[in-house]
Amino acid sequence: MLAAASAASVSAQAPRDTVRLPPLVITATRFPTERGAVPNAVTVLEGEELERRGVTRVLDALREVPGLTVVQSGSPGAVTSLFVRGGESDHVRVLVDGVPANQPGGSIDLANLTTDNVERIEIVRGPVSALFGSDALAGVVQIFTRAGRRQQAPAVSATVLGGDAGGRIAGALRGGTGRVSFTVAGSSASQDGAYDLNHRYRSWSASSLLRADGARGDAQVAVRHSDGEYHYPSDFTGNPTDSNQFTAGRLTTVSAEAGRAMGRRTELRFAAGATSGVDRAVNPPDSAGDFSAYASRTEYARRGADLRANMRLAGRSMLTAGAAVEHQRFWSSSDSLTRTRNSRAMYAQLVAGVTRHATLTVGARGEDNDQFGRFGTARAGVAVRMGAGMVLRAGVGTGFKEPTFLEVHGGGFATGNPALAPERSRSAEVGVERRLAGGRALVGATLFAQRFDSIIQYTFSVPAGEPNYRNIAGAGARGLEIELRAAAWRGAALTAQWTWLHTAVRDSGVDGATFAVGRPLLRRPAQAGSLALAQAVSGRADLSAQLFLVGRRDDIDFDPATFAPRRVELPAYGRLDVAAAVTLLDAGSGGVVLHARVENALDRRYEEVLHFPARGRTVWIGASYRGSD
Repeated sequence: MLAAASAASVSAQAPRDTVRLPPLVITATRFPTERGAVPNAVTVLEGEELERRGVTRVLDALREVPGLTVVQSGSPGAVTSLFVRGGESDHVRVLVDGVPANQPGGSIDLANLTTDNVERIEIVRGPVSALFGSDALAGVVQIFTRAGRRQQAPAVSATVLGGDAGGRIAGALRGGTGRVSFTVAGSSASQDGAYDLNHRYRSWSASSLLRADGARGDAQVAVRHSDGEYHYPSDFTGNPTDSNQFTAGRLTTVSAEAGRAMGRRTELRFAAGATSGVDRAVNPPDSAGDFSAYASRTEYARRGADLRANMRLAGRSMLTAGAAVEHQRFWSSSDSLTRTRNSRAMYAQLVAGVTRHATLTVGARGEDNDQFGRFGTARAGVAVRMGAGMVLRAGVGTGFKEPTFLEVHGGGFATGNPALAPERSRSAEVGVERRLAGGRALVGATLFAQRFDSIIQYTFSVPAGEPNYRNIAGAGARGLEIELRAAAWRGAALTAQWTWLHTAVRDSGVDGATFAVGRPLLRRPAQAGSLALAQAVSGRADLSAQLFLVGRRDDIDFDPATFAPRRVELPAYGRLDVAAAVTLLDAGSGGVVLHARVENALDRRYEEVLHFPARGRTVWIGASYRGSD
């Protein structure tokens, strides 16, 4: 292969350790690039490491990444948002094997995404719209499905967990023969929430990957499906009185990608993908006289294709040029009309080794959309190797986010605005990182600043016939990220990160509560961080602990009588998770492992969203079997 590599091939080049530091990343440039040549801040979470620590949900894995704020509106299964470096929750693109999982317009609920059958998760912070288009204003999160091993007999793995809140069962089959490898996996889980009344969560997931490698090319097809149903009793004031309301979500992504070397210096890659999702909110009548019942349903789909060429130039330089098309569809029960739109794009990127120690990255993208017309984005950055394992990074870039279908067309009691422009961002960052202990440890720091313009805001009181949505709000964010990752030393490993974040509204538009000039953006803490420790004991046991610390942040409360909004401050909180895994049987045919995990071990009471408490202490115990690799 000239430029593209599979998840398996990248992972195979990293040393097997309690914490692995892969030398290559893909998402930052869309081809395997040495981490020291990338101008963006990048974090890689390894699937095997998450599995050892019992982390089963993507949202919990992302809590360990500097610059990221994960907000779940209650117990497991509740709507979960992701904020990157102070941006809005729809300012980050989430990819599954290269396919966008976001709804058209950027929003995504992470509640149902699991780490089952995940090879790794790459997180690129900073604008990457020049490569990926809409939604990538503040960053990109990409989930890679685990690949099977060629020349491996089919191997089965299974996990069964139970506890005081529910249960979980998962299984996988992996193998390969000749040049073909495959994986198939699935899971099912149920869990109670914080309340005794109507508070439970059920989820299902499935994934598969089929890959073929040849002397001059490769091809793969991947499918991932997640499904969840969350029952909750609370109204907007937090009163747990409803006995049967629930939300449900379903998301499926399908990707197909192939690459072929066209000579010694050029590779062509073609990718096609499809995303489909259904979201429901249902509140059946609690009694014969209950007139507050409702039911809503939205359906969305994305279909896209991308063709690009990676051309190796003189020295260590790579030129990428590509074109992409996408078709989007949206349907809502509020008006029962199907809406569609199409976009076309061309992009180019040059990753150039300008000197022996410096790598320059420049890129640009032009977008042509049926609704908002033409829009351009660009980025530029440099990474300089300073010797002694030290790398200096700096970069600037722009990004954009297209309006949602609801914002453009309206629905229910809202009037859409076909004249909406995309939301825009300008960002800059400078960072330094250094590898220590022969590359087994990494310490880094990044300063960043972002400016968000033309933020789309809902206006409640407008003249008859006027749109409720307008490009009128603006905000800014700046901060510092610090990260430490140390691989195994005498069986121990350490991961620590801390983020200082300052956000401020520059233009409030008409909403003085959500966007108040000079005030912080909602639900973004000024300080947050995490510490994770892992210890291998005699090669038979793995112990781990994770501490999450989140500072004070603003939220919105509504008056029960007038619905008037007012700002409130949520208190800081800390959460400790601990886990242990003990190998009972380790033979050539596979291994049996006992697991124990305690989430929120100190039983802290806290809210990530006002009036929606997180679950208290939760205990899981179980066992797993893993067939021989």
